[in-house]
Amino acid sequence: MSPPCVVIACGGTGGHLLPGLAVAEELKRRGKGICLLLSEKEIDRTALEGEGEYPWETLPTMGWPGPFSTNTPIFFWRLWRSRRSCLSLFGRLQPGAVLGMGGFLSAVPLFVAGERNIPTLLHESNAVPGLVTRLFCRKVDRVLLGFAQCRALLGGASAVVTGTPLRERLRKIPRGEAADALGLSADRPTILILGGSQGARAVNRLLQEAVGALARSSCPVQVLHLSGLADREACLASYRAHRIPAIVESFSHRMDLFYSLADVAVARAGAATLAEVAFYGLPSILIPFPYAADNHQRANAKAFVEAGASLSYDQGALSGEVLATAVEEILNDARKRQRMSEAAASLARPDAARLVAEEVERCMRR
Repeated sequence: MSPPCVVIACGGTGGHLLPGLAVAEELKRRGKGICLLLSEKEIDRTALEGEGEYPWETLPTMGWPGPFSTNTPIFFWRLWRSRRSCLSLFGRLQPGAVLGMGGFLSAVPLFVAGERNIPTLLHESNAVPGLVTRLFCRKVDRVLLGFAQCRALLGGASAVVTGTPLRERLRKIPRGEAADALGLSADRPTILILGGSQGARAVNRLLQEAVGALARSSCPVQVLHLSGLADREACLASYRAHRIPAIVESFSHRMDLFYSLADVAVARAGAATLAEVAFYGLPSILIPFPYAADNHQRANAKAFVEAGASLSYDQGALSGEVLATAVEEILNDARKRQRMSEAAASLARPDAARLVAEEVERCMRR
C-alpha cells in the first residue's frame, strides 16, 4: 500500500516554494507521500533543482488582477482550468491532507479540498495576512503562522504559530570552511545581498550606487550577491571595476555557504528570507518591496526592527551613499553587530518544519 499523500500548494515565488519544500522534507521523513503544486513560472522549476525528487504538477492559476483589468477574463478562465486540474488530481491521489503555503496558488486547491472533505491547512508566513489567508482562515481546518503578530489580524480565527519552515540543507558551516568552498577570504568582512527569489532591480541599482563608497571604505569588504538573472552581468562588472571580490549569482543552491560567511545582509523583507536571516543570527538592513500586497514586507521588517535585529529603509528615500554608510556602521561596530546578531537569533524558529508537519498529521487523523 502506498503511503498517505499530502498535497502541498507552494508555487509562485521562492517565499512560498522554499518553505513548502521544507515541510515536504519533514513529511517524507515521516513516511508520507508528497505532491507539490507549482505555478507555471520558471522560478519554480529553478528552485526545485537539486531539492530531491518530488512529484509535482503545475496549475495555471494567476494572481487576482483587479475587477477592471483586461486580464480579468483570463483570470477566471485559468481559475476554471485549475479547478478541473485539482478535481482530477485529488480523485487520482486521494490525498490525506492539502496544505496551502499562502499566495494565489493556494486558493483553488484549498477550495476543492474543502468540497471533497479533505483536511486542509493554510500557512501564512507574513506578519500581515494575504488575500487568500483572509478568505480561507475560517474555512480551513488549521491556520499556521510565521509571525505571532498576524494572529490579531485574522478576525478571531484560531491559529497556531509555527514559524516559517526552513530546508534541511540550510545548515551552519564554520566560517573558514564556507570561505574555502566559495574561494573567498575568511578574514574579510562579507556583505550578503538578497533580492528575493527573482532578484530586485531597485536593490541591485542601490548596491551599484553604493559600491564606490564601499570600495573607498577603511574596511575592505567582499560581496555575495543574489541578483536575479537580468542584472547579474551589470552587478558583476560593477564589483570588478571597483576591485571588490564578489560572487554574483542569479539564484543559488549554496545558501548555507553564503549565510555562514556573511557578516551583514542587505535584503528585501520577505518572510522566508527573514526566517533564514534569523536562523543564521545575521544582522540585516532591510529594504521592503514597496508594492508588496497589503504592504506585508514593511510589517515583516517592523517586527525585526522592533526586536533590534535589523535596520529598515523605504526604497524611495534610500540612496547608495546612505546604504553604504549603514553597512559600514554595522561592520565597524562589533558590539552593535553582536547585539543585532543575538536579536536576530532570538526570532529564529528552527523547528518550524516539524511543527507544521505535526499539525498536518493531526488533521489527517481527524
